[in-house]
Formats: sequence, C-alpha cells, structure tokens
Amino acid sequence: MSKQVIRPSKAAPAVGPYSQAVRVGSLLFCAGQIPVDPVTGALVEGDVRAQTEQVLRNIGLILQDQGLTFDHVVKTTVFLVDLQEFTAMNEVYAKFFTREHPARSTVQVAALPKGARVEIEAIACYDAEKEHESAACGRSSAFGKS
Repeated sequence: MSKQVIRPSKAAPAVGPYSQAVRVGSLLFCAGQIPVDPVTGALVEGDVRAQTEQVLRNIGLILQDQGLTFDHVVKTTVFLVDLQEFTAMNEVYAKFFTREHPARSTVQVAALPKGARVEIEAIACYDAEKEHESAACGRSSAFGKS
C-alpha cells in the first residue's frame, strides 16, 4: 500500500515537521491537533472546553477536506494535561461524536505544545459509512467475518 500525505488547505498549520494527516489504504491517520486557530495560528485561550471545541473543529477541517465526517472516525486518543478536566472535555467531545462512538484512549501528559490543555489525534476509515462490510478498513477476523 502506498502512503499519501494529506495537506488540507483550511486546517491549522502544523507546529512541527509532520503531516496533518496521512492516508494508507482505507485509513486516514490525523496527527494530534491542539487548539490552534487555523486563521491566525494562535493558541485558542480559555478553559479545556473552549480548547476541546477548537481541537475538534481542527479535526473536522481535515475530515471535511477528505469528504469525511466524524462518523468516519474509528479511534481517537485524547491527551490532557490534567485528568481532572476529563468530564469537561468529554462534554464537548460528545457533541461531535453523536452516533456510533469511536474507540478512544485518554491519557494525562506532563505538557503539550504551545501550552495547550488538550490534544486529540484521530483515525478515520473512508469505508466506515458502508454497511459494516468485513473488508472495510482491512478488517478481518481469524474466526470468520467480523
């Protein structure tokens, strides 16, 4: 399989030498997004709710660039500088993932780029909206169709 680097024109600029997203087959790997305003490049000020909202908008811009929605997301990883803010982050997160929720991991980290309170990375499947075919996103099972 070949790797295709995705460079969404409307997404927030990368904060380092990495790609905003990479497509491999039916999977789109979105780099961790922090609450950077895509127009100004500045960190969005405010509490973890405001920052989570911007992070998910940034992920949404990447998904939209590829003709995808949050329904295509199959896995996220949330990085918080303070797990005491989990509930507040989760309230905002739930507004973006309203149907079948993706798998998710949440971890506390010592610090994030630019002093952000939250970072979220996502993996989306281009075939996720199809009728849960066993071949979608390369899913297969040793025990038969999944």
